[in-house]
Amino acid sequence: MSTALHVPSVRRLDPVLVDRIAAGEVVERPASAVKELVENAIDAGARAIEVTIEAGGRRLIRVVDDGRGMTPDDLDLAVERHATSKLPGGDLTAIATLGFRGEALPSIGAVSRLAIVTRTPDAEAGASLTVEAGLKGQVRPAPAQRGTRIEVTELFAATPARLKFLKSDRAENTAVAETLRRLAATQPGIRFTLRADAGQPLVLPAETGPEAELRRLAAVLGPDFFANALPVSLAREGFAVNGHVGLPTYHRGAATHIHLAVNGRPVRDRLLLGAIRGAYADTLASDRHPVLGLSIACDSDRVDVNVHPAKTEVRFREPGLVRALIVSAIHDALRRGGARSATTGAARTLDALRPAGPPLATHSGAAAPSLFRPTRPGLFPVGTPSVAAPSGYRPQTAWRAPQPVPAAPAGFGEAAQAVFAGPDPAPVSAPPQADIRVADDPTETLDHPLGAARAQIHETYILAQTRDGLVIVDQHAAHERLVYERMKAERETGGIARQGLLIPDVVEMSPEEADRLVAAAPDLERLGLAIEAFGPGAVLVREVPAALLGASTRDLVTDILDALEASGDEEGGVPAAEGGPLGRRLDAVLSRMSCHGSIRAGRRLRPEEMNALLREMEATPNSGQCNHGRPTSIELKLADIERLFGRR
Repeated sequence: MSTALHVPSVRRLDPVLVDRIAAGEVVERPASAVKELVENAIDAGARAIEVTIEAGGRRLIRVVDDGRGMTPDDLDLAVERHATSKLPGGDLTAIATLGFRGEALPSIGAVSRLAIVTRTPDAEAGASLTVEAGLKGQVRPAPAQRGTRIEVTELFAATPARLKFLKSDRAENTAVAETLRRLAATQPGIRFTLRADAGQPLVLPAETGPEAELRRLAAVLGPDFFANALPVSLAREGFAVNGHVGLPTYHRGAATHIHLAVNGRPVRDRLLLGAIRGAYADTLASDRHPVLGLSIACDSDRVDVNVHPAKTEVRFREPGLVRALIVSAIHDALRRGGARSATTGAARTLDALRPAGPPLATHSGAAAPSLFRPTRPGLFPVGTPSVAAPSGYRPQTAWRAPQPVPAAPAGFGEAAQAVFAGPDPAPVSAPPQADIRVADDPTETLDHPLGAARAQIHETYILAQTRDGLVIVDQHAAHERLVYERMKAERETGGIARQGLLIPDVVEMSPEEADRLVAAAPDLERLGLAIEAFGPGAVLVREVPAALLGASTRDLVTDILDALEASGDEEGGVPAAEGGPLGRRLDAVLSRMSCHGSIRAGRRLRPEEMNALLREMEATPNSGQCNHGRPTSIELKLADIERLFGRR
């Protein structure tokens, strides 16, 4: 006797169960509920929003706003599924608000106890409504201030499985704070307050005026952002990018300080994040992340914001145009930044210099003691002291190293090349083990951004004086960037200048690698490298970039071969576009190779050479950091230095 298998019939799910399933997509954790409720408050025109949470949001989430509020009839519909006031025409291509799905309130009410009290500006009394585990109560009159007050208690009490997967109260508090910061970064005119049962409240006052956006970003990203931010503003073909980006030397170890918004909606989109990484590619260390806040604006029909339940991802109709716009906007801002380095470098330097003992007593009314130059190995004074020096001090005259000054390394501009090519004055005997050279060039003024060179320390660092402080420059890192930027500029304006080799170099490799290089030869020639086949398993290098003359040809060819292989371009071609993957890898090759054409640490420089390097840095974009993302200069203000010595 056989038994037939029982096939369950199709049936319609219970509405409460439907709401709980939907809640799993919309409300993943307390921070998700806060996001939905705060977005509703922003859409309601609120100018002040206060959020209170207890036990990480499990026990209580309260959101109070001063927006338009709701009428009793609107309140009754607001907790029904797919009921919304955000789509008056029903057009999904014309979304002008943050919320529009009509799922937030019913989804939250399905997994918690939801209480709403609201009043419109012209109403004499408010209205209240409760929803408990998906069961809606009656709308009742209630005393209320203008706006809406929503309380969510015992979140996920109706879905204990979800409750078990929540993290600690501390972690959930942090997630809520981060969610509120991301929303606040896009709404500088709204006051945001977050109160938790542990820790200090987060208060972000409403900002007004021309720098309102920057002040709000500084409040969200940290106070140092204000002094290390560059404005961004660029529009093209119906898209606009505005905001502020941090200097490359002002960075973080995670991408949590990248704030992006599309038409006012905070997003975490892979396309936009990839564009930002590409824009910072050759100015930031690979394991660091920039700090920035950018807003992209476009017509609503050119972007789809309905591709993710949490509305954190978007899809653009023209993604290539958006990516190019972001890269160009950030590049323009970084170029305007010039030789600036982050102010945090100076703070770290001062911390390192500050004595560990008790603070020095300040000079009150007494004249500051004059500086003198003691004689000891490693310090070489110029001129005579202006005040009486301690016993044992022997004034000396200026001296110069007894070695010829070589020609300027490739990469300097014409003015700097002329300085390096100048005659070398007759050397004077130098004390042994010299490691500081002092320059006193009265022709150099202090009005330049990087000041006038005053000394070379340890044959590696240039000490320059400005009107209100001093600047320390790493000569090798700075010139490495100058060489790299010169090569990039040549590449963009018709090809990198080449220098033919008197004796061509033969570089051996596997036959497959040789074939790959030869296939890419026409495009590589535009980068200054002329190669041709030289039998099986070898290539002949006839020309190299002029700025890298003298560098290892084998290393150059090997690096480019690695870039070709990593690109996965089976045809072997090299894209000329700035944003192409192989083009970026070749930029990385040029970056590594420019190191070999730079002034090396340990080379002595004349005063005019040091000043030429400073002037070249001021005229070169992105010279505030080397090719590896490290700062090329650090500025110390005179007031900070005086504090080190107890003068302030």
